[in-house]
Amino acid sequence: MTDLSEIAQNANAWPFAEARSLMKRLGGKTPEKGYALFETGYGPSGLPHIGTFGEVARTTMVRHAFSLLTDMPSKLFAFSDDMDGLRKVPDNIPNREMVTEHLGKPLTAIPDPFGTHESFGHHNNARLQAFLDDFAFDYEFQSATECYRDGRFDAVLLKVLERYEAVTNVILPTLGPERRATYSPFLPVCEKTGRVLQAPVVERNTDAGTIVYEDEDGSKVEVPVTGGHCKLQWKADWAMRWVALDVDYDMSGKDLIDSVRLSGQICRVLGAQPPVGFTYELFLDDNGEKISKSRGNGLAVEEWLRYAPPESLSLFMYQKPKAAKRLYFDVIPRNVDDYLSHLGSFPNQDAAKQLANPAWHIHQGHPPHEDAHLSYNVLLNLASVCHTEDKAVLWHFISRYRPDATPETAPILDRLVAYAVNYYRDFVKPAKTYRAANDAEKAALEDLAGVLEGLPGDADAGAIQTEVYEVGKRHPFPDLKAWFRALYEILLGQSQGPRMGSFIALYGIDETIQLIRRAAAGKDLST
Repeated sequence: MTDLSEIAQNANAWPFAEARSLMKRLGGKTPEKGYALFETGYGPSGLPHIGTFGEVARTTMVRHAFSLLTDMPSKLFAFSDDMDGLRKVPDNIPNREMVTEHLGKPLTAIPDPFGTHESFGHHNNARLQAFLDDFAFDYEFQSATECYRDGRFDAVLLKVLERYEAVTNVILPTLGPERRATYSPFLPVCEKTGRVLQAPVVERNTDAGTIVYEDEDGSKVEVPVTGGHCKLQWKADWAMRWVALDVDYDMSGKDLIDSVRLSGQICRVLGAQPPVGFTYELFLDDNGEKISKSRGNGLAVEEWLRYAPPESLSLFMYQKPKAAKRLYFDVIPRNVDDYLSHLGSFPNQDAAKQLANPAWHIHQGHPPHEDAHLSYNVLLNLASVCHTEDKAVLWHFISRYRPDATPETAPILDRLVAYAVNYYRDFVKPAKTYRAANDAEKAALEDLAGVLEGLPGDADAGAIQTEVYEVGKRHPFPDLKAWFRALYEILLGQSQGPRMGSFIALYGIDETIQLIRRAAAGKDLST
């Protein structure tokens, strides 16, 4: 073991705690399959979304922590439940009428409404893999259809048939009387229609490995439970997959707590140990309501990535995964600046603190370093006061403030400038509301302009901030917060803003004096 791995044994970050739980389950021994298996599940009736990203990102963080604690090989399976029967046609696809004709069929047996792949399931699986590849996740894709049809699940399916009553008895207490009367863990795939049927099972033949079900026309049909002729109901299916693939770690949302419990019971009925689990909280919208794909009240990955780097989204997923968090546009700037703060502090931390730094987990132990650094909020306010959506204009000010920084030498900063322009255009600009200064505020602004005139042109942000404080103290504001709020509302058209010393140093002392004098004279600053 390396020195770092020894330090990691006592690391408090939640991915390390999870990794140690997995090591305890494995008893320090590599499983017979030759690796520890992490799994994330995906229902491909819809396109990948921000929850998909969160689950894979968090699992990857645990896996990386695990790799530091032990030399044991590991894999991550991204599993697609693409043999599930489609129950509802999604609203956001073309050719919905065509897809409606195939309701009930496995997703991999439904023609692709987009016309690009051999089936709807294959199309969405390709989208999932492209989505994960865009973030450079290390994973192996697994298809339920392929696992059912190529026999990979056969041995465990026969065990489900053998222990049919015990498996069924786990689920029956959770069902209503009507559903309980017809429940079977096996869903036969009809040879005539290709649909996945919720049909009563009237006979079981363990020796032959078959079931007999009652078809919709009343006829009795015998089918093998193996080879893709049957699929399992959701909770039994999850348990069967854990056993067949020998899954060691699988996390899921709070809404699946009961499913995890029941699938764990079925897993034990089948003679296996459930994987280590981790339950994460769900996301809320800006009103504190649960995010729903069907309601469309959430924030999509593509929307986040229009305004901020993917690493900031990874930070959002890393922080307090067991706490419900609001996921809406206003959280983006804070997460970007928090990410930059963690990134900036990393090189000067000792090894123990680095392992507790989210940047270590986001970048799998190797965070990038860049000397040129400006906060996202300062960039937003620079765009705001310049009234510009042009990166070149912002770089004009940045280069004067940091002569060593260029788009080529500071790629992280350059990306932030582009994101800031987008965020300013879509959110800041439409919401800007300037107010006029009252007489007391005009006097304070004139005082500030005079003080700034007395500063050297190369005064640093700290010196400028001190002078801004002193001006506020000399005037009859209730407190300094009121003084800074007045500066933000009068000069920037918003109720909150940046550290004024940093902003003035970036924007320029002369330019700030002109801005203040215009505001004090009652000029319109919105143009």
